Amino acid sequence: MALSIKMDIDAVEDVTCLDPELLQLPDVSPFALKASPQLVEDLFSQWLSLPGTGHLVKSLIDDAKSGTIVNASTNFSTLNAVGSHSLPSMFPSSNAPPLSPRSSSGSPRTSRQKSSPSALGSPLKLVSEPMQEIIPQFYFQNGCPPTKELKEQCLSQINRLFNNPLNGLQIDEFKAVTKEVCKLPSFLSSALFRKIDVDWTGIVTRDAFVKYWVDGNMLTMDIATQIFEILKRPGCKYLTQVDFKPVLRELLATHPGLEFLRNTPEFQDRYAETVIYRIFYHINRSGNGRLTLRELKRGSLVAAMQHADEEEDINKILRYFSYEHFYVIYCKFWELDTDHDFFIDRENLIRYGNHALTYRIVDRIFSQAPRKFTSEVEGKMGYEDFVYFMLSEEDKSSQPSLEYWFKCIDLDGNGVLTPNEMQFFYEEQLHRMECMAQEPVLFEDILCQIIDMIAPEVKATFFLITVISFYLLVSYYFDLTHDNLQREYCITLQDLKRCKLSGNVFNILFNLNKFVAFESRDPFLIRQEREEPTLTEWDRFAHREYIRLSMEEDVEDASNGSAEVWDESLEAPF
Repeated sequence: MALSIKMDIDAVEDVTCLDPELLQLPDVSPFALKASPQLVEDLFSQWLSLPGTGHLVKSLIDDAKSGTIVNASTNFSTLNAVGSHSLPSMFPSSNAPPLSPRSSSGSPRTSRQKSSPSALGSPLKLVSEPMQEIIPQFYFQNGCPPTKELKEQCLSQINRLFNNPLNGLQIDEFKAVTKEVCKLPSFLSSALFRKIDVDWTGIVTRDAFVKYWVDGNMLTMDIATQIFEILKRPGCKYLTQVDFKPVLRELLATHPGLEFLRNTPEFQDRYAETVIYRIFYHINRSGNGRLTLRELKRGSLVAAMQHADEEEDINKILRYFSYEHFYVIYCKFWELDTDHDFFIDRENLIRYGNHALTYRIVDRIFSQAPRKFTSEVEGKMGYEDFVYFMLSEEDKSSQPSLEYWFKCIDLDGNGVLTPNEMQFFYEEQLHRMECMAQEPVLFEDILCQIIDMIAPEVKATFFLITVISFYLLVSYYFDLTHDNLQREYCITLQDLKRCKLSGNVFNILFNLNKFVAFESRDPFLIRQEREEPTLTEWDRFAHREYIRLSMEEDVEDASNGSAEVWDESLEAPF
């Protein structure tokens, strides 16, 4: 009786470490056995109930006590012969499970068994395997859960802030939770509130906030992912321009640097639109209007939001939120839009920058080669299209700008700029030089200068310039084609992105004013760039233009005040 009890106890203890593959069941997969521990336990219990099992185990124990060498294979083969007719009914055949696989296919399992036949001397012999290291879970579908300490700390702050009779907070009281608990910019408070208050009750309770922020594992996400999850609509995997409107609306309502715009709703809308267009211009690198989480993380928007929440002077937030930058963009658009229908045509755009651009590049812009217009009016660009154009024109060192103008010059869209394509745009520049009585610069010299600046990733610069100059000279006199030159000495977008002077290439081809300024190189501007290396070309341009526009507005105000006459044609957009 004691032996029977001991056998039952040992059986229960050994079930958990029993290798299912040792059972060698003909019609039951080992993977199914591993997935169903209860089935293994049932099989082992049935084996223990066989008539010869008790005698086998008792003899093995006696041999072990007496020091006799235990031969489990012989004993078990005897057991098979005796109890072959009393196997469980789950086996379809009348024979016991085979001790080796039926098939000798070259599977990893078969090879292992052949190499060490003693390991399977008995189907119930336990094989000692090395201890496996348990790898902690590193992927969580709904985000990594917070640690106990972090969760307790967060709950303590939540209990303190939600300590009121209603056990909830209204939207104007929720900003403290956004700042202290979530560590997010305060102007995301409304968006977060609406994300939790899906039923629009006007109150977010403590339990609802804990369910969303703590139980939803928002607590352990990085700040970019938190902002992305708060702003995106349910079921979407990207952000659109509409998703940013609540954020800009609250920024305009709460930021002290934008308080003067609260009585002008029209300009509030224009400011919000401009900020959103600038965000998508710089961050949405695919240009499809769908901002992904990866693009948000790689951009500088999160840092700009945090800076805007800490800085009272909105003009110091140069990335996206500066009011001065918006003022410059909108005033430029207002000046070109003479009929104020909020659209710009070819003739309007040709006046940009004191007629700095050529007709050919303007035609390429209106052919929508660099970017499809959002305007639905044929032959006219809207305000968003103008923002993309102006940001590209005034800062040709940025990657969005390089891509914009590269598509303009790449006439055949094959991804390379050939001498023929560059010459096509430079011909009008050359003609304008002649009309302005300036000394013309031949395209052969210009091409050598461009290749010298860009240094395409192929040959040595000196050798490249020499070959191009000789080839163009021969082609000029003998009317040879430039096909070989185009194939061998083309410029790619990657070549332009590697060079810091690549923006000047486009100025040479279609902006005469900036081309001349580059050739003359004002020492004052060079020194200014060295003193403020963190500022971009756009930052410097916007600062200079804002000062100019402010001075013009002061002059207009003074002249109108002295004459005591208000001329609507001179009215500024603000």
